[in-house]
Amino acid sequence: MAYLAFYRTFRPTSFDTVVRQEHIVRTLKNQIASGKVGHAYLFCGPRGTGKTTLAKIFARAINCENPKDGSPCGKCPTCKSLSEGGNLDIYEIDAASNNGVDEMRDLREKVQYPPVAGKYKVYIIDEVHMLTASAFNAVLKTLEEPPRHAVFILATTEPQKIPATILSRCMRFDFKLIPQKDLEELIKSVLDKTGKQYEDEAVAAIARAGAGSARDSLSIADMCASYSTGKLTYSDVNTVLGSADFSVVADLGERILCEKADEALSGIENILSTGKSVGVLVKDLLNFLNACAIIKICKNAKEILNLPSEAFLKISAAAEKCDGHKILRVTEILSKAENDMRYSLNGRITLETAVIKCALPQEDYNIDALIGKINALERKIADGVQIKTETAKPRPAPAEAIKESPAESKPSARLQPMSGETEQSPFGGGAETVQPTVWEAAKENLAQKPASELTQEEKNGLFGKFIKSLRTTRRNAVLFTLCMDLNSFFEGAKIVFTTDNEAVYKGLTKVDNANFISETLAELGVTEHEVRLVKKGESGYETAVKELKSNFEGIDVIIK
Repeated sequence: MAYLAFYRTFRPTSFDTVVRQEHIVRTLKNQIASGKVGHAYLFCGPRGTGKTTLAKIFARAINCENPKDGSPCGKCPTCKSLSEGGNLDIYEIDAASNNGVDEMRDLREKVQYPPVAGKYKVYIIDEVHMLTASAFNAVLKTLEEPPRHAVFILATTEPQKIPATILSRCMRFDFKLIPQKDLEELIKSVLDKTGKQYEDEAVAAIARAGAGSARDSLSIADMCASYSTGKLTYSDVNTVLGSADFSVVADLGERILCEKADEALSGIENILSTGKSVGVLVKDLLNFLNACAIIKICKNAKEILNLPSEAFLKISAAAEKCDGHKILRVTEILSKAENDMRYSLNGRITLETAVIKCALPQEDYNIDALIGKINALERKIADGVQIKTETAKPRPAPAEAIKESPAESKPSARLQPMSGETEQSPFGGGAETVQPTVWEAAKENLAQKPASELTQEEKNGLFGKFIKSLRTTRRNAVLFTLCMDLNSFFEGAKIVFTTDNEAVYKGLTKVDNANFISETLAELGVTEHEVRLVKKGESGYETAVKELKSNFEGIDVIIK
């Protein structure tokens, strides 16, 4: 006899040997035991979860003369007759190739004939969603009121494509994906029966690749068993699946997370030069990032991943070097790249572009990248390391810095390097030493002049000085970010900051931040300040006028 694949050789023949789907097995067993067998069933769920297998077991069980715990005995004359290929009582139809109205009319005529060996004539229609609208209509009445001896079992992976008139006439059972642990036990039992030795990590890798499908898992196990001449190893499974060497993928993933763009691109070149597919490489990187996220979040990550000790330690080391937000950002970028490859003529360019974007968050202006930059700044501040940030243009000359106009008082959204630091472009190029400004030297002189003596021009420029003071202070880069978009004006000797963002308002009114702002303003000669929350579209001046009028209600307030 020709060789049979694992999933055919070890197909369950009784309810007890079916992997999971307990909710369906129990219902069918109880119906057989009580004699309450329905006339139409709908088995729907993902591929490889046991729909056709359970349909065949149920078809034999309802015809068995001596069922054992609801399952067919396999010994009575009826069971032996139904196990033969030429039996006429179990009729299996492939709706993908017999989807026309003529086939359903033929079925409607044949269903009138009584069974030959058993009590029921069972019609299993696989991939029933492939039937045409006319074919569904042709079988509709027969499905609603079939002869007493007829039982219909419809199987499909896409129940949403079946008309509601058909769904309402069937008893529906939804099959679930099989958990990895159960797939591992199934694979081990099959390999044990065939006498194949294996590593537990290899079996876990096969189960993960099966993605909840028993048939897919056994097909992969069949290939791996044929490939390996000795003991089945984790490396053998990766080779069969076409995955790159784990350590190489882990090194590449670590370079991306550590923002080493040049080394990451070199790693991609080395992997693809061995003949690995771009799509498989992206999938491997996503699996690596998923493992990093699990290690970051779960205390029992070792049991969940079930990886070799060396591989687990390597992933753990990479996960420790970055925060969870960075792992999430990189995962989202690569997931989008995987989707974009379906429409790309050159998948390699798509992958390399995504890797550059992952490794260079300073060139990315979306919110996730900005949060990543702030997190990096906070870590540097905590470690006492000088903050080095890029600039769009050199600082102005000292003479220009003193004569800052009111129009320039609002800071740029890009951070400037501190005086005396070296600016380096992330794309390479020469370093440029930033010259110190006279602002640091002139700050003490400005502090000696109280706010009440400041001219209007000096008041207009004070906000810019305040922002610069925050920027050149290493302690509080986050506070600098919060203050960048504030509006300001003076009420006597008090400076008032306004914002329409409630989150910014709450952040600036925290005790620590408010004290720090007071200290910074005191150095500039301003002893009072206030942060106000205004409505969107309303200026701080308009808010102050409204407040003034409310405080002096009944008195005519003239605004000039």
